[in-house]
Amino acid sequence: MTAFAERICESPEVFDAERGADVLASVRNALNENASDEDLSAAHAVELLDTPRIAAFLKAVFSGSPFLAALSERNPGLLAACLTEDPDGHLSRAGAALKAGLADAASEADTLALLRDFKKRSALLTALADLGGVWTTAETLTGLSDAADISVQTAVSYLFRKAQEAGKLTSPEPDGYFVIAMGKLGAMELNYSSDVDFIVFYDPERARLSETEEPSAFFVKLTRDLVRLLQDQTKDGYVYRTDLRLRPDPGATQIALSIDAGLTYYESFGQNWERAALIKARVAAGDEALGRDFLEQLSPFIWRKYLDFAAVADIHAMKRRVHAFKGHGAIAVRGHDIKLGRGGIRDIEFFTQTQQLIAGGRHPELRTRGTLQTLARLAEGAWIEPEAARELSEAYLFLRRVENRIQMIGDQQTHIIPADPQELDRLARLCGFADTDAFGDALTARFECVEGHYGALFEKLPEPPSSVSGLLVGDEAEPESVSALQELGFENPGAAVEAIKAWQAGRYPATRSAKARERLTEFLPNLLEAFSRTAQPDLALSTFDKVMANMPAGLQLFSLLAANPSLLRLVADIMGTAPRLAKILGRRPRLLDAVLDPGFFGDVPTAAQLKDVVSSTLALATDYEDALDRARIVGREQSFLIGVRVISGTISAEQAGEAYAALADTLIEALSDRVGEELVAQHGRLPGGMVAVLAMGKLGGKEMTAASDLDLIIVYDYAGEDAKSDGARGLPGPQYYTRFTQRLIAALSAQTAEGALYEVDMRLRPSGSQGPVATKLSGFIDYQERSAWVWEHLALTRERVVSGPETMRETIDTTIRDVLTRPRDRAAVAGEVHEMRRKIAAEKGTTDIWDLKQVRGGIVDLEFTTQFLQLVNAAEHPGVLDKNTEGALSKLAAAGVLQPADADLLIPAARLYQSLTQVLRLCLDEGFVARDAPQALRDLLARSADMPDFSTLEATLKETLAHVHGAFNRLVS
Repeated sequence: MTAFAERICESPEVFDAERGADVLASVRNALNENASDEDLSAAHAVELLDTPRIAAFLKAVFSGSPFLAALSERNPGLLAACLTEDPDGHLSRAGAALKAGLADAASEADTLALLRDFKKRSALLTALADLGGVWTTAETLTGLSDAADISVQTAVSYLFRKAQEAGKLTSPEPDGYFVIAMGKLGAMELNYSSDVDFIVFYDPERARLSETEEPSAFFVKLTRDLVRLLQDQTKDGYVYRTDLRLRPDPGATQIALSIDAGLTYYESFGQNWERAALIKARVAAGDEALGRDFLEQLSPFIWRKYLDFAAVADIHAMKRRVHAFKGHGAIAVRGHDIKLGRGGIRDIEFFTQTQQLIAGGRHPELRTRGTLQTLARLAEGAWIEPEAARELSEAYLFLRRVENRIQMIGDQQTHIIPADPQELDRLARLCGFADTDAFGDALTARFECVEGHYGALFEKLPEPPSSVSGLLVGDEAEPESVSALQELGFENPGAAVEAIKAWQAGRYPATRSAKARERLTEFLPNLLEAFSRTAQPDLALSTFDKVMANMPAGLQLFSLLAANPSLLRLVADIMGTAPRLAKILGRRPRLLDAVLDPGFFGDVPTAAQLKDVVSSTLALATDYEDALDRARIVGREQSFLIGVRVISGTISAEQAGEAYAALADTLIEALSDRVGEELVAQHGRLPGGMVAVLAMGKLGGKEMTAASDLDLIIVYDYAGEDAKSDGARGLPGPQYYTRFTQRLIAALSAQTAEGALYEVDMRLRPSGSQGPVATKLSGFIDYQERSAWVWEHLALTRERVVSGPETMRETIDTTIRDVLTRPRDRAAVAGEVHEMRRKIAAEKGTTDIWDLKQVRGGIVDLEFTTQFLQLVNAAEHPGVLDKNTEGALSKLAAAGVLQPADADLLIPAARLYQSLTQVLRLCLDEGFVARDAPQALRDLLARSADMPDFSTLEATLKETLAHVHGAFNRLVS
């Protein structure tokens, strides 16, 4: 028994016993074939695999992690080394071998291969050590960080040696150049499939450049080469995705900056989020002495002796951006973001960093990088209770352990707990739980514990000065009111006073009653406090003023806000961020009622729950018109609640798209039933009559937004060619279902006293706008098989039947699958796609990067690329078909149709576009103009894309658009 094997003290639960046994047998056979007197480790590993305890452990690992199973099958010798060597010294020995190998590398291809082999070794070793309890969670995070450090350091050394050999440097030593690790790597807390965050600086005076080299150009190219060595996909994979966007002003600066430029930026323009980020900064590679000196010079920027109120206010704003609402409802498990979600890892990190920002300037002992070390120091100094430190540390380790296992499953940088029951079971078992209930209970306990401590932190923070108690504006009180509003941060307190005067004078219908003004007076101070905590208090107040002006009555809303102070924060954020939602709220203040539900911020309602809500609401209708009104009321309420979840950050863009689509599905099905009942009452039934509603576009792909229309196709069937309905006013089949379709469109889109539900688009039906509004099943099949254009087949990749009998659904699905899996002439299809794109660009083309749909490299290019690849590859790989863009790209990658480098580009692009589109469609009725947009909206966009600020987001978006455009031209060929 080796030291590694002897130290295995825990194991995952088995998820798929047959798969685990198959992989183990495959690995054992491969090792047995290689076992010889020369290769003792293989023979020794075979002995270990025959040991029941080791075999059971590996079966459980392989059964739960497809990535680790594939890695072991492809590299059985690597598995043997991991099992037979001492784990504690393994990485350092492998690092020394890597350094020696790079020194002798004959070509860059050899260098790339050596770096990637080392990454595979570290990935397998750390996973096995973690899953087997050989290393603690803290040791695993250190091991992952050590492996990244070794990779970066050896790559930098290689590049400097090559530059010296090329005559560009007088020495191979990396003098004058250093790489600062940020984030998880900086804190030595890297997660399993993490990016690595860097900032790179150089000192031209210290660098040993030849006289012909210009420092900026040299170091920018060298940094670009470093990124390429680590990030480029080869047949051996990649080492690390690298992220350089935490550098100063990333939208306008080079990827390597001079020390002087860095110091000038932080001293003049540095922001509080950058102070927080630099707490974890650490020199990871290059000129370590120079790097340490640079960070020492930044110390006064990071660690301020006195925390001014503007900084406190900024910390509060940072907190709102990270976690918008405290004190609401249940915490979800399925689909929860373990990093960014409520009670997650980011909350613990933000908890510690906030304490450090406040007190670290006066207490150097708090200037630590690691989360656990900082919590211990905070407890030692009585900044927090020892119990809080213990509970947060325990929760942190548990959540980081789960995070690593989420990523071990497929080596993907995801932090989302699976919503799919089978995948949730896989994760639970990989985490050592026998069932998902126990796993969910353990997670929820940690989330709730973290949330409790997180909320208490902000109750104890010093507040910015304010004085609005008893604020009543009149001629005599006005100077005091102006002063109070100025202290709250209003830049135009005079305009705010005038607005409040209008409210209190009863100039608006909402404040005409004495009772309404009385309620308003009660919560006015709290309302102004809430506005003051938004990014733009003046904008929030003026938007609220516009809402007030349009409200028919105010007592209901004022009573709600007076009785529920927590709602004020929600209303304030809506007013400061989402003018579109604010207008909806002004017209329908009762929408806030649903937010009071304690479970509001928990799981998004399931399809079954939505069906119950909609059906129970429509069951109260007294007649057909009343049913349409009630459908609009419940639809608007549920849509509003999804939108608030998006603003609050409690659901992701993907979850929002699915939630909007599930709501639309439910309403379509319910109103189809109502329309059908009305039609039967007036015209009777058709023999064998049945009808299906097909969703296309964003609805079909479950990527809907708050403003999406419905792309629908109606397909019907009945018995007999000449059949008529059996009512007193019988209708022939085509006319019967034409009427059904017209009524369904009206039920969904007509303006009633309660407004409209959706806009409906029928242009994707067979023969387009020239064809009948409904199509007989036989005609639909014939059209798709014989007459449809390529663009119509591209659109069919997103088709989904949302309403109709099961037999009809199966027939339609089979037809479409048969059509989509036909062999295609790739070149011909590519030609047609490019021609379609050219026509769209000629009609709707734009250079505005925020027209995410039409700009080159935007949503149209991304969707065309995805649909094209599905269409031309589905004959050979039918598994690539998926209605959802990201889902399809993942399947294309899994099938080997989409290369890993392209998948790493297109999948994050799909997520970015979806995140930004969700926010923009939710918040605005018109186009987005960045320079005119509220700061709160820009902050929300950055947060939704998990970017530190808007300038970083804008720079990333430009880069992504250019890469996607290039991928479209390259792949659609």
